[in-house]
Amino acid sequence: QLQASGGGLVQTGGSLRLSCAVSGGTFNNYALGWFRQAPGKEREFVVCINWSGVNTYYEDSVKGRFTISRDNAKNAVYLQMNSLKPEDTAVYYCAADTGFNLLRIGRANYWGQGTQVTVSS
Repeated sequence: QLQASGGGLVQTGGSLRLSCAVSGGTFNNYALGWFRQAPGKEREFVVCINWSGVNTYYEDSVKGRFTISRDNAKNAVYLQMNSLKPEDTAVYYCAADTGFNLLRIGRANYWGQGTQVTVSS
């Protein structure tokens, strides 16, 4: 299971750190990622990280502002979000799959529940 947390309300330019705890097994060999879904829009890819943490891939609009990291000892993945914009407002989901490139195209075997991020202007 994937359990996301850390969402909230923040002003434009602010920061939030999302966490996703993995339970019920080890995901150390899985790629992990974050997706988001804004109201009235389809879910979209944000970022993913491979099993070792060496490789990452970011959606263009978050490059330079968001940073993904993972701690395999804690079975957790994190998303540091800086310089937040109103268009970042969405429900954020963590996801896992054995394939790094599958996450990049929005496919995942495991999904967590979402955490709401709201950025006020």
